[in-house]
Amino acid sequence: MSKIKRGKGMTQVGVENAFELDQKIENSFVQKTWDETIAKDSWMIFKIMAELVDGYEKLAKIGPCVSIFGSARLKPEHEYYEMAVEIAEKITKLGFGVITGGGPGIMEAGNKGARQGNGKSIGLNIELPFEQHFNPYIDKGYSVDFDYFFVRKVMFVKYSQGFIVMPGGFGTLDELMEALTLIQTQKIAKFPIVLVGTEYWSGLLEWFQNTMVKNGMIHEDDLNLFRLVDSADEAVAHIKAFYEKYSISVNF
Repeated sequence: MSKIKRGKGMTQVGVENAFELDQKIENSFVQKTWDETIAKDSWMIFKIMAELVDGYEKLAKIGPCVSIFGSARLKPEHEYYEMAVEIAEKITKLGFGVITGGGPGIMEAGNKGARQGNGKSIGLNIELPFEQHFNPYIDKGYSVDFDYFFVRKVMFVKYSQGFIVMPGGFGTLDELMEALTLIQTQKIAKFPIVLVGTEYWSGLLEWFQNTMVKNGMIHEDDLNLFRLVDSADEAVAHIKAFYEKYSISVNF
């Protein structure tokens, strides 16, 4: 077995999996006929449409919600897992439901906290070769499966009135940047984005300031699109303060 280093852990990859990966890469360069291309693309369009329709139908009546993002790798004993549970429970006391990616780690913590607070607990699961599986704290009827990340992100943004972003990896960054981009470009209304964990996020935020702003890639005002906090009370207080000023509405 070969090993590929991933973050702080190690993921074992069988030789047959490496072979399959090589085959996929080689197959991507094979010239396809027009009929083969049209058939494959048409089938993909129908799958995308089906995921959109399923998501819209299941989430249309969930009411105001806050999405909680973060690593799938954190265990229940981790401080950020415990904080995510506390945040989610307190969010429900404000009248919001909680949306997560439906998997383990921070996602599980968010759904667990929503369940403890007797609030709506929604899970948007994605099919992945590792890590992802449904956690047991999602409400029946509010568990949705996706094959496509971009369709899943549409659901997060359309049905969320705020983001709580806990420490996480590439997926968490992807979701954070999606929200920041849509707000910055005014494709959706402004809504609160809360980053939790100064120690974790400070390096990225320094890069925003010292590299992106300095080189004119973003405006300094764009740094006001999010709030950095270090406790559950601060995170929830920012959401509460924001919606004391603005009415809640569905995005898009």
